[in-house]
Amino acid sequence: MELKLLIAEDDRLLAEAVSDYFTAKGWSAECAYDGITALEKAERHSYQMILLDVMLPGCDGFSVCRKIREVSGTPIFFITARVMEEDELNGYAVGADDYITKPFSLAVLYAKVMALTGRFRSGAQSELLRRGDVTVNLHTRETFVAGSTMRLAPKEYDMLLLFLENPNRIFTRDQLLIRLWGYDFEGNERVVDNHIKKLRKALAGSRCQIHTVRKSGYRMEVSV
Repeated sequence: MELKLLIAEDDRLLAEAVSDYFTAKGWSAECAYDGITALEKAERHSYQMILLDVMLPGCDGFSVCRKIREVSGTPIFFITARVMEEDELNGYAVGADDYITKPFSLAVLYAKVMALTGRFRSGAQSELLRRGDVTVNLHTRETFVAGSTMRLAPKEYDMLLLFLENPNRIFTRDQLLIRLWGYDFEGNERVVDNHIKKLRKALAGSRCQIHTVRKSGYRMEVSV
């Protein structure tokens, strides 16, 4: 599975250098140069890591981290030129997973990120994602409910994976259309409802259920 990285850094030269380095290592990297854009990207896309500058224009890194943590457990790595202890404590308090201080070596940053993502991805020895009684093999795209194979069309699989990676997060129809069908999709939002209907049928009786949130969108709830 391709690893996706969001770099939220207002120093464009640094952001591009980090992006080039990680891309050369096989990652897919996107940049945001202010806090508002970083939040929009985090809302629309799923990432395996977010590199977040503390001093972002528009919305500072602490605020961005706090808002992301309301809906996602994606690893967040603060990049900062400030070394004050209260800043570090504040960062951990709002949900940061680690820090690196400018200036830094790209090789060291990469090693720290890989160590952190490795901890988050450990336990999935076969690239397995488990939520409740639903299991997905991320390598083969095989999907199981309570041990029984669930046969899904490609877009149904992609939609299910998005919900499983973001339990309890609300997705609007527009967000699902953009993320799964792209900006240039010429159909309408009813295609989302049709795929939701098929997924609900496939998940019937499982501990993972997709609920309609009135006037908002859809959310997956996982029962214990």
